[in-house]
Parts: sequence; structure tokens; C-alpha cells
Amino acid sequence: MAYPWILTITWPVNLDNEDYPLIRPGIYWKKFRSNFCEFTAVLVQQCQYSVIYDGYLLNTVISLLLGLSDSCVRAFRHTSTLSAVKLLSALIRVILNLDINIDNSDRLFEVEKKRADLKRINPRLEQLDKKRKKLQQRRHEIEDMMDALFKGTFLQRYRDVVSEIRALCIEEIGVWMKMYPHMYLNDSYLKHVGWMLHDKVQEVRLKSVTALQGLYEKKDLVSKMELFTLRFKDRIISMTLDKDHEVSVQAMRLLVHMLRNCEDLFTTEDCETLYQFVYASYRPLAAAAGEFLYIRHLDPMTGTIPGQKNENSEHKIRQLKKVLDFFLESKLHDHVTYLVDSLWDCSPGFLKDWQCMTSILLQDDAEKRVDLSAIQENLLVELMLASVRQAVEGHPPVGRGAAKKILSAREKKVQQEDRTRITEHFADTLPLMLEKFSTDHEKVINLLQILWYFDMDVYLEDPMEKHLEALLKQIKHIVISHTDQEVLEACSKTYSSLRSENHTRQNCQVSLSKKELIRHLLDTYSQMLKDVQQEGEEPMTAEDLHPMSCTLKRLAAFHNAHNLSQWDLYQKTSELLLFDMHRQHLPAELLLPALQCMYYAIVWQLLPVIENSHTQDEFNIFAARVKDFFQLCRKYLDHKNKSIREQAFLSLCDLLMLLHNRGCRLIYSIDSALESELLSFVRRHVFQAEEEKGKDAVVSETNEDMTLVILHRKRMLLAVYCKLISSSIVEMSAVAEIYKQYMKTYNDFGDIIKETLSRTRQVNRIESAKTLVLCLKQVRT
Repeated sequence: MAYPWILTITWPVNLDNEDYPLIRPGIYWKKFRSNFCEFTAVLVQQCQYSVIYDGYLLNTVISLLLGLSDSCVRAFRHTSTLSAVKLLSALIRVILNLDINIDNSDRLFEVEKKRADLKRINPRLEQLDKKRKKLQQRRHEIEDMMDALFKGTFLQRYRDVVSEIRALCIEEIGVWMKMYPHMYLNDSYLKHVGWMLHDKVQEVRLKSVTALQGLYEKKDLVSKMELFTLRFKDRIISMTLDKDHEVSVQAMRLLVHMLRNCEDLFTTEDCETLYQFVYASYRPLAAAAGEFLYIRHLDPMTGTIPGQKNENSEHKIRQLKKVLDFFLESKLHDHVTYLVDSLWDCSPGFLKDWQCMTSILLQDDAEKRVDLSAIQENLLVELMLASVRQAVEGHPPVGRGAAKKILSAREKKVQQEDRTRITEHFADTLPLMLEKFSTDHEKVINLLQILWYFDMDVYLEDPMEKHLEALLKQIKHIVISHTDQEVLEACSKTYSSLRSENHTRQNCQVSLSKKELIRHLLDTYSQMLKDVQQEGEEPMTAEDLHPMSCTLKRLAAFHNAHNLSQWDLYQKTSELLLFDMHRQHLPAELLLPALQCMYYAIVWQLLPVIENSHTQDEFNIFAARVKDFFQLCRKYLDHKNKSIREQAFLSLCDLLMLLHNRGCRLIYSIDSALESELLSFVRRHVFQAEEEKGKDAVVSETNEDMTLVILHRKRMLLAVYCKLISSSIVEMSAVAEIYKQYMKTYNDFGDIIKETLSRTRQVNRIESAKTLVLCLKQVRT
């Protein structure tokens, strides 16, 4: 060892103390590390023309660093390794400059040599020859220094027990390969990076991947890495499943570089594996996978000449067809939004070509350029909606980001331009598409949602009036011809979205259209109600009552989002339910929307009570209606139809919660009889008997989806009831019956019961403790 005194200075150091400048947190120490690295680079740069060749300075420094890098003290080992690798990087810069000078000297020498043929004596030729030899000698000296540093530091420390040391070694060798590929870019050096791809520490794996990114992004370097590529390709692909998100993202980006610059590298199986990451929940990984998919599967057609609109149009159509085929082959039919989000960053222009999408959807059967199946058409409409949503909102879908993205001024400008373009384009094409696909409820739902992203200040301007009229006509036709709840709710919400404070006349036009539709529905319902009330001895059949139930479904969907109190829908629907109380033969499909209409009417009438904008007579009428509605729901708790029972229970619980939270307890106070009825309902229809469990087991074997729907419904019923208890609307002692079921139903309802226990404890610790004691007594007896 060159300096035995190193042993004396390292001996008294506390080996357990791992606190030293390079690993200390904070801005100051990060700056210290940066300045320390810069000092090494500047030192070599300032001495590169003389001092470093004196045979003393760098030889002494290198000997010191090699000795310290072999120390058992982590602080010395880490610091000296960092200094050594940075010194090697600085020497590479020196040798690169030397190569330039040697090349220039060689050319000058050749020029002078040709001139020397004409002269007998040429002193300049001798000077150039001496300079060449001097530069070459210096180059050999630098190479010797670099070789000593590499063998004495890197080869010893890139497998160090400390992960930070391993990471900085791998990071720096990536720099060397990129700076000086002539010497370092070969398999004997690359293997060290490849081995570190298997390191157990994510920081080292990450540095290995990022080091390779710098190499694979340059096509001229890739040709020297063929053997390495074949050997470590599978490992890099497997790293996309790394438990650390950042490693998986960088591995995917590395694969994108490899795809760009390595021909015929990935097999079909490799690509199919990587394509599925476009549905990953971590957005950076999904975006990187989207770029891979776009380059490999959707890459713009080469040879397309700018200005040839037909060629570009045909190419865009083929791209859309490929996206649709890819999505259908992946068999994840509920994830179009995530696919669009993954492809958005690498190809927003392609996904914003709404003109191409609508032209495909509106093409005539006689002149079809693209033959799409019904499934593909539905998917294209969904894709179009997802791209519109992404352009207007600018945020990733649910599950791909904890918070909404903060947009820059430029992004907000682009977003507003897109929204205006969407409005202007779909104002004309949306009514046409609604007319063409009016019988397809899936397409109608998605097409109507596009309207929600319009810029209403643009859409409700005078030049757009004809488009607004066409749209309102189509919506009215859809409402009258459809009974699907999602379609009706979409139409109802569309009327709400068609409003702007700056366009009063257009607002009146929309309001008038909505009122005409509601009057038409009410007139139809009133006439049918009279027919039902005036029926003869033979009751009306379900087929006779079907038009009436469809009308009630439409009214319920609109009453949910719009205040229809001026038409007193409560009175009209209560007559039907009272009639059923006496006759008890009306079908459930008629009673369910009637019950919903009554509930919505009560809720809308509660609004002026909360705002204190009611008269005493209005308050008395409202209080009487609330009591009548509660009595009606209590009677329907025992209805033979499951949907009616659950709707009555939910209406009771929700209305009790609303009255309690809005300070309207005087209107209706819950009694012990109602508490018993609610608890009995939960016992019978949530915590079911063993016979019902057996039936559910049969259902789960035949249709697992139905079992999940039933479970979700039960969880909702239990959660609503537990909310009444935690809000002190129902006596806390009632929860003892719920606690008794904790162990039996832990998998299905355990989280709800635990949350109820926590909230009741926060409300009243003493009562909560008494309830637990009561529960234990009931269990033990």
C-alpha cells in the first residue's frame, strides 16, 4: 500500500457511525456533493495541458484514492469511489481532446509531408512529428491512469455491500460508454451493467436501466451491443413488472428506445406481453407502454406525402381500425378510457381527429369505406367520447392519479381551443349521429355525454340555433322511444347542461322544449291513470300497464334532476299507489318508478323549507305529505317484490337522514315501531337465513356477476341503516343486533360494521360501551 498512514487515520473512526457528508440529507449537503464532483472535473480541466503529465500529482491522487476505496470504513470507501469515478470521467474528456489534437496533427503532418517532397529540408515537419509523438505519449499516459482507476476502483466497488456505491459505479460507467464508446462500449464492460439489472436494491436496478437508456437512444451505438441485447432482452422485459414503479417505468422506456433502434428484436409474444401495460393503474408506466404500442402497432405510415388528403385520410382510418382491433383482442371492454389516456401523450393529434371518427360513423351503407361490426361501432363511439373527455378535462381517469393535474397557461389555452373545436364540430354531427343510432341505447348514452363537454357560450350563440333545434328534437324522440334508465338519465342531464348565463333566449328555448316534453308525459300518464282507476271487474294485464310504467320511468328520470313541483307529480303518483293499496294487483314495474317519483317530489319540496322561502300553508302540506309518504313506505317494506321492498327502505332511510341533517326533525320524528321495522328489515334481507344462503350459493355457481350485484345491494342497505345509527337518528342500542353478525359476515360486511363501531364510539363512548356489553349478553344467552 502506497500510504500506510491511512491505517492510522482510519483506526480511531467509529465504525458504527454512518453519518458523513455524501449521505446527509438537505440542500446544503446535496450542493456539497455537487461541488465536490465539480471540483474533480475542474481540477483535471485546468491541469490537462501540463501538470497531469508531471508524473507526480495524478499518480499521488490515484494511489490515495485506490487506498481509501479499499478501506473498511464506509465513509472513506464511498467518498474515494465517487472521487475516483469522477476523476476517470474527467480523464475521458481529456483523452477526447487529445484525440482531436492527434487527428489534427496527423492531417497537418500529412500535408507537410507532401510539401517536403519538394524540399530537401523542412524543419516544420520535424516539429509536427515531435508534437504527434508527444500527444500519443500523453494519450498512453492517460489511458494507463484510466486503466488503473477502472481496475482499482470500479471492478472492486461495483459489487460493494453498500448500494449507494454500487449505484454510482453503474451510473458512471454508463457515462463512460456514452462518452468514449471506442474503449468502453464492448461486451467485457457491458456485462457489468447487465449483471446489476438483477440487483436486489431498486436504486441500483434503476441506475442500470437509465445507463442503458443513454446507449440505446443512439442508433450508432446499438450496433456494438447486439450480443448484450440478445442476452439481456428477456431480463429487461421482465423488469416492467418490477415492484418499484420507477424501475418499471424506466424499463418500459428503455424498451421503447430498443424498439426504435433495434430491428426485428421483439417477437409477437414479447409485444403482446408489453401491450397489456397500457391498462396499468400507474400512469407513467401506462404512458410508456402506450408509446411502445403506438410505435410498434400504430406507427404513422411511411411514404405519405404531405398534401395528399386522400392518402392521409385512408391512413388515419387504418390507424383507428387497428386501435379498435387491438382493444377487442385484449378483451378488456371497460377500459377504453385508460387506453386513450395511455396513447394521449404520444399521439394526441391522432386521437383528436374527430372528423375522421364521425365520417366513419355517418358513412352511408352504399358508400362504405370501412366495414365495421356493431361492436366496433359501439367501441368507436366510446373511443370518441373518451378522447373528447381527455381533451376537455386534461386529467387522467380515475385510478391514475391521486389529485387533478395543475395545468399550465399553455395547456389551458390548448384545452380551450380543443373545447371550442369540439363544440363547432359536434354541433353539426351530433344530431345526425343521434338520428342514425337512436335505437342503440349504448351509442345514445355515449353520444349524449359528448354534449356535456361543449363550450355552451359557443354552442348557444345565434349561428348555432339550427343545430340546437335539431338536437332538442332528437333528444325528445329518444326520451319517448326509450325506457332504459341510463338513456333517460343521460337525456335528463343533457337538458341541465344546455344552459349559459350569457344566452337568455337559448335558455328559454331549451326550457320550453323540456316543459313540452314533461307536459306530454304527464298528459299520457294522467290519461292512463284514469283508465286504471276506471277498470272494470277484470284487472288490467301487465301488457296493458306497460306503457304507463314506461311513462313513469321517464318522469322519474327527469324528476331526479329537475324540479317538477309545478306539476304536482306527488299527488298524481300517490293516487296510483293508494289504488294499489286497495286492489293490490299492480305490477312491480309500475310501482317502483311511482315510488321513486314520490320520493323525488318530497326532496324537491324540502328545498324551500330549508331555505325558509315557504308559507305556513306550504309547510303544513309538506309535513302532511312526509307523514303520508312514511306510512306508505312502511307498508311496502313487506311487499312480495324485492325491488319494491328495497326502494321503500332506502327512501325511508334517506329521507330520515335529510330531515335530520337539515334541521327539520319537527316534521317527522322516528318512533320505536319504525325503528323495529327497519331493524327487522335488515335482519331478514341483509343477514339472510341459511336457506337463502344455499340459494345464493347456487346463484354464485351459475352466475358470479349476479352474486356480486346482490352483495353490493345488501352492503348498500346495511350502510344506509348504520348511517342512521351513527347519526343518532336510531337508538344506538339497535346496533347490538348488527354487532352480533360481525364474525359470521366478516368477509361481506366486516368493514361496514367496524366503521359503524368507530363512529358510534366518537358520538358517545359510554353508550357505545353499553351497546357492546348488550351485544355480548345477547350472544352468550
